[in-house]
Amino acid sequence: MKNIWLYISKQDLKIEMEQLKDEGREISGVLPKFRKLLRVRDEMKHQKEFGVLLDETIKLPVQKNYKYREPSDILGIKKARPLSRAKLTRILSAKEKFDRIYGAWLGRCAGCLLGKPVEGIRREQLEKYLKSINNFPLRSYIISVPKLLKKVKWPDRPSFINKVDHMVEDDDTNYTVTGMAVMKKYGREFKPAEVANFWLENIPLLHTCTAERVAYRNFALEIDPPASAVYRNVYREWIGAQIRGDFFGYVALGDPARAAEYAWRDASISHVKNGIYGEMWVAAMLAAAPHYDAPLNVIQSGLNEIPENCRLAGDIKEVINWYSEGINYSEAIERIHERWDENNKHHWVHTNSNAQIVTTGLLFSEMDFEKAVCRAVEAGFDTDCNGATTGSVMGMMLGAKKLPGKWTTPLHDTLETGIAGYNLVKISDMAKETLKISRF
Repeated sequence: MKNIWLYISKQDLKIEMEQLKDEGREISGVLPKFRKLLRVRDEMKHQKEFGVLLDETIKLPVQKNYKYREPSDILGIKKARPLSRAKLTRILSAKEKFDRIYGAWLGRCAGCLLGKPVEGIRREQLEKYLKSINNFPLRSYIISVPKLLKKVKWPDRPSFINKVDHMVEDDDTNYTVTGMAVMKKYGREFKPAEVANFWLENIPLLHTCTAERVAYRNFALEIDPPASAVYRNVYREWIGAQIRGDFFGYVALGDPARAAEYAWRDASISHVKNGIYGEMWVAAMLAAAPHYDAPLNVIQSGLNEIPENCRLAGDIKEVINWYSEGINYSEAIERIHERWDENNKHHWVHTNSNAQIVTTGLLFSEMDFEKAVCRAVEAGFDTDCNGATTGSVMGMMLGAKKLPGKWTTPLHDTLETGIAGYNLVKISDMAKETLKISRF
């Protein structure tokens, strides 16, 4: 039996070409090989050649004039960070910590559930559908109206709000639970290889996607981290790691540097460079979130933990500059869509494009949870990921008590996951467990 998700496709080769250009690699020598293999008809007959080409490309040197400094090792990353970092001095009681952590879990679930049924729908289709159900600008969970969904050529998914009574399984929340389970099992000194082992023991292979699925396949081939992130992994800077960082911020409140290092240990098994930085940025933001009253400060705390001169930092700072110019939310989203093509899969699910949307959702939120998650989802691209990350940060900033019941009540404090031992759990129990682990 052959599963197409476990083989290299011509689409993967196209993605690799874009990835190599992003990384500033010298690719002129391999372009003829790419062109030749992209013309073949039967992909399965050319798997060996596809693999050999990917093995060759990963060794290509970076151009001498490449302007970014993007290490993947933790020591290199620390050396490339900004020199100055703010001290976080706000003292939180145990009750306050629980409220913030619970708020982050609820916010992550709510934002994810908002974006989940429309993941993959393009902005024009999404806007058309939202207008047809009188929910544009987006201001509430999205209902299913089959006749109207057909008009925008979108499937009637089981995750629409009028079909659920809890947070249904999603990879964005699976990995939050995974982070908790890993630290519970291995402690604060967990190693990348232990994360890999946990995946093998507790996550079904086909519950993983893109970079995670390739890394998982590599673990099974006895390719250890960090090589598992590189070997034939064309998705190495996609969003998969960025959605895995939340828990590491939850257990390191007030210590963004520690949160970012936890995130590196997790991300380095499947991603490199900006793929790693995305997870570190999110974890650091969440660790800092209870200490600030403005999203800009939280975003900057995240930036302090990644290389100062990397593409991700530049892209996030670009959105900050737009915000400083005084443009509105709609103009910011237009600029993102001008920069990134949502019909290009490499752009649609890349760390950087979606980080720009998360940044926009946070900056233009006016500290309103509803505005934050709705603006992150309404923007398109990876809607469930961006809704989840934005909701998590806002939930951490505001705390559970300040989150609107409109967004939390439909969750019924219940989360479904695909992680062994956590099939159906109380979100409040996850928050309690998180607080307990943070005291280890």
